[in-house]
Amino acid sequence: MTNLTFNEVYAIGAPIVLAIILFEVVVSSLNKKSLYKKGDTLCTIGLLAGNIIMVYAFKGLTLAIHFYLYQFKLFDLSQALPLWALWALTFILIDLVFYIYHRMSHRVRFLWVIHMSHHSSEEMNFAVSFRQAWFGPVSKIPFFILLPLIGLDPTIIAVAGVISTLWGIVGHTQIINKLGPLEWIFNTPSHHRVHHGSNEKYIDKNYGNLLIIWDKMFGTFEPEIEPVKFGLVKNVNTFNPIKITFMGWSSMLKDIKNSQSVKEAIYLFFGPPLKKNKLKI
Repeated sequence: MTNLTFNEVYAIGAPIVLAIILFEVVVSSLNKKSLYKKGDTLCTIGLLAGNIIMVYAFKGLTLAIHFYLYQFKLFDLSQALPLWALWALTFILIDLVFYIYHRMSHRVRFLWVIHMSHHSSEEMNFAVSFRQAWFGPVSKIPFFILLPLIGLDPTIIAVAGVISTLWGIVGHTQIINKLGPLEWIFNTPSHHRVHHGSNEKYIDKNYGNLLIIWDKMFGTFEPEIEPVKFGLVKNVNTFNPIKITFMGWSSMLKDIKNSQSVKEAIYLFFGPPLKKNKLKI
């Protein structure tokens, strides 16, 4: 177990996050790059507010599910491994599960309509990392319940998950160039810029959060070579967080309503996103 709590992690992380955003704003201003735009930033705040509400609404339920499933763990890893190894394994497996969840969020339509809001910004800055889907905390549950079942401590999962999320913030910037040997293992800002690109060669690439090794192993890696065009193939053209959150659902449900059979309706829900609505074709 760990002595760290959610509040302690957030108390440490929040000032750091605010500092790096302020630093980016200053650098942006000095270099006259205008990385932050009022409408886009306000939209991000709206999406973040909805996500925070959902996180706190479901955090207790998610933790309760993890503790319940931990009773039926397949391996007693807390006894088999030293604490440092248990932490390391937790970070690695959280990242692997995130890779699978993230990849499916781009390839399964109902998951994409949830995730699409994160890619709706045509900017790339630290604040964009907070442009989180309102229903993301719910859609993640079926994926991450695997971790306590294999024997990872639910408390360590929760804290390591928050720390991994804080790392994800670092990837959303244009002021950090390539980072040498770190590019081989970690999901750096350069790699994550590719993920947010609508360039044809960048579509459906670089899904990792902490590590880039999964993309290299499973064939979804693409280095940053040409300048990145941020946003969707078909951009949302609105800064209204409510519209952005529900526009994908509206389109999908309309298509399902007009489907010719149950089989077609199921495909429209679980199949790949339609090209006209998709960041990743």
